[in-house]
Amino acid sequence: MTKTTPKSPAEAYAGLSRMLLGDTAEKLGAQQALPDPAEMMKLLTAGFAANSGRWLELNNRYYREQLELWQACAGVKPEAEKPAPPQDRRFKAPEWQEPYFSYLAHSYLLSARWLEEMATAAPLEPAARNKLTFYTRQLIDALSPANFPWSNPEAIKLAAATEGESINRGLKNLAADIDKGLVSMTDESAFEVGRNLAITPGAVVYENEFIQLIQYRPLTGTVYELPLVIVPPCINKYYILDLQPDNSFVSHALSQGHTVFMVSWRNIPPEMGKATWDDYLQHGVMRALAVAREICGVQKVNALGFCVGGTLLASALAVLRARGEDPVASVTLLTTMLDFSDTGELSVFVDEAYVKTREAEFTESGVLRGRELALTFASLRANDLIWPYVVNNYLKGNTPPPFDLLYWNGDSTNLPGTMYAYYVRNTYLENNLRIPGKLTMCGVPVDLGRIDMPAYVLAAREDHIVPWRTAYATNGLLGSDTQFVLAASGHIAGVINPPARQKRNYWLNANTGSNAEHWLDTATSQPGSWWPHWTDWLAPQAGLLIPARTGLGSSEFPAGEPAPGRYVKDKCG
Repeated sequence: MTKTTPKSPAEAYAGLSRMLLGDTAEKLGAQQALPDPAEMMKLLTAGFAANSGRWLELNNRYYREQLELWQACAGVKPEAEKPAPPQDRRFKAPEWQEPYFSYLAHSYLLSARWLEEMATAAPLEPAARNKLTFYTRQLIDALSPANFPWSNPEAIKLAAATEGESINRGLKNLAADIDKGLVSMTDESAFEVGRNLAITPGAVVYENEFIQLIQYRPLTGTVYELPLVIVPPCINKYYILDLQPDNSFVSHALSQGHTVFMVSWRNIPPEMGKATWDDYLQHGVMRALAVAREICGVQKVNALGFCVGGTLLASALAVLRARGEDPVASVTLLTTMLDFSDTGELSVFVDEAYVKTREAEFTESGVLRGRELALTFASLRANDLIWPYVVNNYLKGNTPPPFDLLYWNGDSTNLPGTMYAYYVRNTYLENNLRIPGKLTMCGVPVDLGRIDMPAYVLAAREDHIVPWRTAYATNGLLGSDTQFVLAASGHIAGVINPPARQKRNYWLNANTGSNAEHWLDTATSQPGSWWPHWTDWLAPQAGLLIPARTGLGSSEFPAGEPAPGRYVKDKCG
């Protein structure tokens, strides 16, 4: 595709809006990175019709504070105290302390607080309130004066110092991102899967149209008898668990004597758009478990699922137990939802109208593009994952620094439309998975309570995708004793925390009652990474130590192409 540099600021911002909103904005509905102002005003109007007194109170205070700010900055009242520099990180640079730009920043922050309080005070039912709060924050983040070239003093000063070269670079960066369809968060030229990402030695030992199964070479002279099979999320590439040698979860497990198998999900092509949730269980999770058992010559394996990979793994285990099969010795679920009672801000995107629209769209076939999901997750933290890069890349013309995690974050996969529609209806919308016998998968009714092997359940305290209290509910769904662990940080950083970096902490408490808050109040904080705690827990579940397996695969499943395999290298269209 030929890249065309925007010729004017208006053209540039039109391109940016199309990129953030998407060419399929009508289909995305609430999955927009920017809010629908008409929807937002409708919610505000409905909310304050019943509480006009509070509305007047907030507006009167807002106008008074704006007037006082103007008087202080303009010197109309010499006795008025000049506002202190804003504490917001967007306005920390010295350029923002100049009188005019200081006024812009403070006025914006007053407006932001006013809008937040308006949304909070609106007497709406919970779903409408959540939507209004989300829209409000999106609008606040988007309208920051830091986001526009004519109101960002750092960008203006840089443009003058470079004689306009920063503007030229910024427009080129914007044109490249418009072609790509996503805001660049890292220098993508610094990384390549198989060169400096996902480089743990191994080989593909099995392949079908849904997965490649990778077996890794041992790092120790002896290994545990039972191998570990990892099921990563199917909406992202598996190498989040094998980024670089110093932060590879796979390498850590290998160093502790585990034989590791990794599921590498295929980036689904349009002709496979009719693939179902059951297909992912039968040809993905259950097939991987069976192949690993055959290669290692064992009756059972240990299994680990991450995010929606954990939801798939738990569903597959419930199917297997319903069939009377018992191929898994222990299960580990990392930042996984099985009870979808509270899905946090993701609930804003999923309602009956949205699900019906997607079901109708995918009746014949079609795939959900990875770009849509990437935009959705970024919009949950737009002030961290969208606007700082808009400012750095386009207004200042800089290239973002290399960061392996953010490279992975932009490397999404397509999903079958049929499978996706089933998933969102039965989890996010109707929360059917937690109800014993409500769903039939692979021909049998599923009951999570039949998952009776030891379970390690990890949540992350600041997770905005899988709220930790929701993950905590897993303790009451499984039919086994669970070891619940709460990691610090968010959905990814809480999981990818190698011990050598000695960062963060985690919480432990043996009493997993029904109340998550009580669990945390009485939990004990442990310094550093949870990885050693997990390997200590897993060791007794992994059988005897035996000499390391010298070869990869078996006569029935011979080793093929070297890891990371070709499925993980396939980019979204």
